[in-house]
Amino acid sequence: MISAVPGRTNLATNNGLIYDFFFIGPIERLYNFMITCTRHNLSPYEKRIASGELRQACSNIGLLPQPPRRVNTTGRLIALRKLLNDPAELKDPFPLHALLVTSDDDHQTEFVSNYDKRREYISGFSGGGGDVIITMNKAILWADGQFYQQANDELNCDWLLMQDGNPLVPSQAEWLISEFPGGARIGADPKLIAADYWNSLEYELQQKSLKLELVKTKINLIDKIWTNHSQTDEEKHAFTLDDHYTGKHWTLKLKETRRELKHLGAEAMVITALDEIAWLLNIRGRDIPYTRFVKGYVLLSQTTITLYVDPNKTKLNVTSFFNAEIPGLTDSSVEMKPYNDIWIDLRTRCQIWKTVLVPSSFVYSPGASKQIYDLVPEEKRISKPSPIIHLKAVKNPTERVGMRNAHIRDGAAMCMFLEYFERRFKAGDLWDELKISQEINRFRMEQHLAVDVSFRTIVAFGTHGSQPHYEPSLTTSLPIFDNSTIIIDSGGQYCDGTTDVTRTIHLGEPTDDQKDAYSRVLIGSIQLASLIFPDNLKPSSIDVLARAPIWEIGEDYQHGTGHGIGAFLGVHESPVYIHYNPRMKQDHFKVGFFFSNEPGIYLENKFGVRLENVLEVIDKPYLKHTYGRSYLGFSDVTLVPYSNKLIKFEMLSNREKRWLNNYNAKIRRLIGAELKRQNATDAFYWMMDNTQHIPESRASIHCQSISILMSHIFLSKLYHLLM
Repeated sequence: MISAVPGRTNLATNNGLIYDFFFIGPIERLYNFMITCTRHNLSPYEKRIASGELRQACSNIGLLPQPPRRVNTTGRLIALRKLLNDPAELKDPFPLHALLVTSDDDHQTEFVSNYDKRREYISGFSGGGGDVIITMNKAILWADGQFYQQANDELNCDWLLMQDGNPLVPSQAEWLISEFPGGARIGADPKLIAADYWNSLEYELQQKSLKLELVKTKINLIDKIWTNHSQTDEEKHAFTLDDHYTGKHWTLKLKETRRELKHLGAEAMVITALDEIAWLLNIRGRDIPYTRFVKGYVLLSQTTITLYVDPNKTKLNVTSFFNAEIPGLTDSSVEMKPYNDIWIDLRTRCQIWKTVLVPSSFVYSPGASKQIYDLVPEEKRISKPSPIIHLKAVKNPTERVGMRNAHIRDGAAMCMFLEYFERRFKAGDLWDELKISQEINRFRMEQHLAVDVSFRTIVAFGTHGSQPHYEPSLTTSLPIFDNSTIIIDSGGQYCDGTTDVTRTIHLGEPTDDQKDAYSRVLIGSIQLASLIFPDNLKPSSIDVLARAPIWEIGEDYQHGTGHGIGAFLGVHESPVYIHYNPRMKQDHFKVGFFFSNEPGIYLENKFGVRLENVLEVIDKPYLKHTYGRSYLGFSDVTLVPYSNKLIKFEMLSNREKRWLNNYNAKIRRLIGAELKRQNATDAFYWMMDNTQHIPESRASIHCQSISILMSHIFLSKLYHLLM
């Protein structure tokens, strides 16, 4: 899946530059001054971008045909604005001038249940990221580059659209300050906003305007106007994972976590992130789409642990798994209490505990909500990233084997689907983007230990491929022809691992431009995957290897090159985020990390190309350890053939061809054995045809040597810069 930009960078990082909330340095001041000057000298077109008025089919002259995905939210905005001006409904003596609505649920999860899609309800925008501000006469959505076109298609003309990250576009705080120079009360639900985001916004508002106040609403205003808004009656039972899959009993994980808390000087910790609860307790659920998480909170101290969860979800074996029937609190049993008891218990137990860690944001982990944050007294609060982030990122030996095995079955499913799809297309079957998505999910779910898909499958044909995060729907699904590329980005949740793979295919004869784009993306992917490096190299440093062939033609992509991936957990997992502008502190690579490698080229209104493999970080013990440094490398665990018809082999060096031959041999060995085991004869021969040996050319040896030499020079200089 596309590597999304972690966090809300437009606030705490001021459009990409990190600064301490209590000190803005000279570089940041200069940057802010340059942005201010730039915005004062805009062309009419740039002014429309900066104001959010550059909208598709939203002319003031005449009525233009509206995009088919557009959602009419006029009535919802009218109903919401009535509440903003009604103190009785607000349960507040003063009205609100604006409302901030985020994409989050109570746990700041990446994917939210249908019940928690409040931002989508009020705006109509269904993308994975973006926040809105609604005033009495304006409605604005901020969406980053990968979702910008989708938002333009889905928002009706009541909305202004801001391209988050564009230097011409103001941040939420900047916009509020300019919109309300005389002061205003901006409401927001503190349960649905991470504390770091809330605090950074509040700080920025207070620094520049003492008259602007961020107000905690006593009710959720979207829930108040949302008709037919109710929790599903379906019982979603939680379940536990055996050590055979996790490699470690939950009691051992507790000991590790408590040891880390002690090092951080914390007597206790409140755990709100669902992936962290799932990992820590070896528990899974069915509350969140595409991730097998159960909604809950955990209070963990050095001697006790309490899980707050809906008791209806733990009727099966969960209670006995945690020794919860044993009376009293011990270090080897989990006390289980109703979900909403957290709000009373946290306040009460903080009277006993001396120090409590409240997780702060880190990469893909937004941290605890403002509501949780404020329940812990300031003098007892330790605000730092959760130690569980780092513990679960390094997969143990059992998890590593499980991830590799899951990818083998996943690769077999992909081969079976691609063979079937190509054969049925040649036979004259009619296909569209949505049908491909449905069929690929079906093939994947037929695999052993398959539980769910790991995100909504992306299938983008032709011009849709130029939108990095396009997802097909009933109103937009294009029919498939043989005259352009098809990007297929999909993944699965298995009991032993999580997968994420992207391939770009072509059913006809590719153009020279399509071959050139595909080859550049492949070369970038190979250059990154081939890297051997010292263990103190930061993930952001390797991004240039994937982008270099794409930069050569003046192109780039508006998403990261890679993201961490969990073991039967989240498809986006901290702490790995690969981008040359990381926007946050970074850890070094560690053996046992798994992450994606996914460069792409997106040519607007033409076509797109993206290729994605999951890599495992491995040790290179045979290399000499210079100055006490170990050397690491990568191993591709995704095993799906590339499309030979889209490759310009003359663009590849002998080294890159050799890498591709080794990769294909690995597919033939591992995926071939799995396809034979499943008696998938047609898919086996399709796989063999698409992994044939590529001849290496003597003529390219000199160029290859120069390429290797330049790479060594570049990495040598980079290494010395980092030391």
